[in-house]
Amino acid sequence: MTELAIAPHMLDYEAERRNFSLSAPDDFNWAYDVTDRWAADPQHLAMLWVGPQGEERRLTFADFQRRSNQVANALAQLGVQRGDRVFIMLPRLVEWWETILGVMKVGAVSMPGTTLLTPKDIVYRTNLAEAKVIITDAANASKFDEVRAQCPALQIFIVVGGECPGWVTYETVVAAASDARTRLATPSSAPCMIYFTSGTVGYPKMVLHTHASYPLGHIITGKYWLDLHPSDLHWNLSETGWAKAAWSNLFGPWSLGAALFIYDGRGKFSAKETLAFLQKYPITTFCAPPTIYRMLVLEELKAYRFPTLRHCTGAGEPLNPEVIETWQAATGLTIRDGYGQTETVLLCGNFPPLPVKPGSMGKPSPGFDVAVVDDEGVILPPNQEGDIAVRVKPQRPLALFQEYWRNPTATAQAMRGDWYITGDRAYVDEDGYFWFVGRADDVILSAGYRIGPFEVESALIEHPAVAEAAVVASPDTVRGEIVKAFVILTPGYEPSDLLAVEIQEQVKLITAPYKYPREIEFVTTLPKTISGKIRRVELRERERQRKS
Repeated sequence: MTELAIAPHMLDYEAERRNFSLSAPDDFNWAYDVTDRWAADPQHLAMLWVGPQGEERRLTFADFQRRSNQVANALAQLGVQRGDRVFIMLPRLVEWWETILGVMKVGAVSMPGTTLLTPKDIVYRTNLAEAKVIITDAANASKFDEVRAQCPALQIFIVVGGECPGWVTYETVVAAASDARTRLATPSSAPCMIYFTSGTVGYPKMVLHTHASYPLGHIITGKYWLDLHPSDLHWNLSETGWAKAAWSNLFGPWSLGAALFIYDGRGKFSAKETLAFLQKYPITTFCAPPTIYRMLVLEELKAYRFPTLRHCTGAGEPLNPEVIETWQAATGLTIRDGYGQTETVLLCGNFPPLPVKPGSMGKPSPGFDVAVVDDEGVILPPNQEGDIAVRVKPQRPLALFQEYWRNPTATAQAMRGDWYITGDRAYVDEDGYFWFVGRADDVILSAGYRIGPFEVESALIEHPAVAEAAVVASPDTVRGEIVKAFVILTPGYEPSDLLAVEIQEQVKLITAPYKYPREIEFVTTLPKTISGKIRRVELRERERQRKS
């Protein structure tokens, strides 16, 4: 392992926090003012794209400037106007990036969605946002055709990579458009992008970001946590429909001039293939969700060499300490966990100058006052569990969502005094590090004890038989609720009562004994949101019905 000699952007955490400031000009459009600026060097690499069959494309920022101008001009010719919502549902195709930039340049509002969405999901999202335009690939066009009659606001149907009856062909309309475009004056407070929340508890809400909040705010993400530089090749494994794609596949890297490594693998995720790519390509920085790292450390890591890799990060859900330790032992690199939401940029992180406490979310990002507060909005002392909150008064951070669009009740409920309440629970230790407990709805109340699922899940996967685990409350007549674990076993292990007892005994040794799972159910899959987060709410409901 050879770590490249690149000094991190953040050398002194406290000084950076103290001196940091971020403000938006009145007129700001990231597509024109940032990505087009990097295009001034016609050779500056923006993306190394690898297709399903191993085919490669190298694209510069100048390439994206030309193509996004054509997309913007094509959309304008089709009747797309400022403020129109454009539903973008594409896999990891180059056209996703062209389209996101083109929509920004025409002043419309992009609405990314994963290709895993069902026709029912499409109806819900399209009608809630009153989307006017859909851009998708030929493989997913039939989903929209199935529900066209139920989506009256949709007027323009654009298909990428094929021809479908009733659809405008992307390649034809874009190729016919001019690649020259005059910059569009854009108020930085204007709507830019809508992401839907994961829906771990209720129906997904629309998270509205302005041209300043997400695009400009992710300087914090790209500079301080991803630690990106113009010479970097960054690989983030998020699928394009997730907000994490905006974090690490768009705004964060390109704000810093870093190139993206994109693999459009359409099949099932392969840990061996991922490790082979890290070995083959000159990837310098790597970001993946905890589920991926858990799968990677099950492989024989020492059989691989990553000669250019210098920096690794994880986000999506907290990363278990044992995974961090295993990766570090094999690669020499520490996975720097980070925390944020669809509503925010990075809120907390294990930044380069900070010692990593495995399992911790790290410390607050520059530009944010983050705290753990009680039900009255009072900051709690160290080691007391409460709600993770972001101070919004007297000054609201720039890099925070505008509102839950068309849902003033949900927006109001997210505010408590001077704070935005994230809906996540945590505690802060004596050194100022944040430790995730769980979603507020996920906390288990058993015989008077409050138990966070993440700590129990972390203890569970320390057992070699446990590949993945989800912990929820199960109704109990004596204790009110008990801790129940749903466990996916690693290859080579078979479910048995003896194994369940062995796992329970290990958890008792790692955590306080009252936290151990009194029931273990071995399963082959876990219910997850389309963004890959475990839907504990579904498991809780299953338990409630089973015991009712």
